[in-house]
Amino acid sequence: MVQAQPLSGNGSWRILSNNAGVPSMHSAVTRFNTVILIDRTNIGPSQIALPGGNCRDNPRDQNLTHDCTAHSVVFDPSTNAVRPVSIFSDTQCSTAQFLANGTLLHAGGDSDGLKKVRTFKPCLASETCDWTESTDMSLLNNRWYGTSQLLPDNRVIVIGGRGSFTYEFLPRKPSEGTYYMPFLNQTSNWEEDNLYPYVHLLPDGNLFIFANRDSILLDYTNNSVIRTYPTIPGEPRNYPSGGSSVMLPLDAANNYSSVEVLVCGGARLGSYRNTAKQWGCSKTCGRMTVTSATPSWAMETMPFRRCMGDMILLPTADVLIINGAQNGSQGWDGSSNPAFSPVAYFPDNAPGTRFTSYAPTTIPRVYHATANLLPDGRILLAGSNPHGYYVYSENEFPTELRVEAFYPPYLHKEYTSQQPRFISYPHRVTYGQMFNVTLFLKVDSDSVPQVDMNLVSTPFVSHSYAQGQRLLKLAVTAPVNSNGVGNQYTLAVTAPPTATIAPRSYYMLFANNNGVPSRAVWVQIV
Repeated sequence: MVQAQPLSGNGSWRILSNNAGVPSMHSAVTRFNTVILIDRTNIGPSQIALPGGNCRDNPRDQNLTHDCTAHSVVFDPSTNAVRPVSIFSDTQCSTAQFLANGTLLHAGGDSDGLKKVRTFKPCLASETCDWTESTDMSLLNNRWYGTSQLLPDNRVIVIGGRGSFTYEFLPRKPSEGTYYMPFLNQTSNWEEDNLYPYVHLLPDGNLFIFANRDSILLDYTNNSVIRTYPTIPGEPRNYPSGGSSVMLPLDAANNYSSVEVLVCGGARLGSYRNTAKQWGCSKTCGRMTVTSATPSWAMETMPFRRCMGDMILLPTADVLIINGAQNGSQGWDGSSNPAFSPVAYFPDNAPGTRFTSYAPTTIPRVYHATANLLPDGRILLAGSNPHGYYVYSENEFPTELRVEAFYPPYLHKEYTSQQPRFISYPHRVTYGQMFNVTLFLKVDSDSVPQVDMNLVSTPFVSHSYAQGQRLLKLAVTAPVNSNGVGNQYTLAVTAPPTATIAPRSYYMLFANNNGVPSRAVWVQIV
């Protein structure tokens, strides 16, 4: 492994919108470079009206049965414009994944949304796509705090949820039901620290599933546990303890065969039920090679404690830990001491040199906040509402409507000239296909550009966990100057070999020039 050399600078922050209309409990980036932000529907009026005088009439709404405000918006990071969209049933603590055609399949929630299935087919920012609530598809079990993962066959598996120790598939095959999962029952303690389980699709097609402090490898096609992993040391990690997890980048250099999982943060057992104590959050991360014959957790220490931290894969194949608090846990008014400073984690560095702290924000992003990687390399931050209702003033952590962006060091102006720019690329590729990409690269006359190509999924972010997140380091050839044209280089890139490594969908393709990423282009794997 080559040790990463962090670029100079601490990053910077910019407020993009002072009022998005809704706080973001859930978020996802679409292939049209817009971001769908979703909040609850049943806690009263938001701060943005539905278009055209439309209203939502729902007799089951616990607060406002006639509601003329929106609880979901489409945010355009290129203009910072906000467009309200209509969602009907309650989406609190729900789950979603993008399908192969780019449609967001959204499921579950609370109250009247426990078994609901909804879809959002994205469109250009100038168009008016909206939510659709399915009339012919629903969940079989209640899914409140469940996790979903796109599968190689373009179906979605939905796992867990409060009181639901099962998994099921959307769409369902004829006569298909739910499947009991003893692991979820076994990991459910007295404060339910197994909600929103961490789910990672491995290259062999099986699922690594982590809940509370334990993890298994599940063969979901046969409903069998293939292996049980060691218990991670320290605190509970899942909701409501508020840790996070990421599958570290998969690499073509080892045929995508080695898989490491990183789990960071969490809270002391009992923090959720005893918010008055405000115990310190976990300061540890555990890293494990889950494909090893003898897997074990290697523990590391973050620069400071954190729970409710979002872990985002950067286009450089590093990890950013952002948002959250240093004391307490997830849950209503359950945290204090915001974690204002993001932390970068460099997986290829030696232990003890992997963490770097960046410049802090001034906006607390605690319970019900989100973080998403944008195609231009920025990190979009939205939401934060640790209350059962909207509280806009006279509170340490008011309901947060501002949207801001974090600019990692690679976006500093001193690196602008090093940023690659796509000149040509295929919009669709098939598995194992070798395809050409032409880039604009400004390099010194006596140097050879070092270019990596990384393929990044667009996950559904909720409750400090990016569901379906994955990054692939693709196989590439050395850049070759294109027919003598200055600063134009062509390289051959090999697409992922199978749908277990990269399920069919739209991905962001980034080019990295010595650690400085391009703006992404969208590539569909078909």
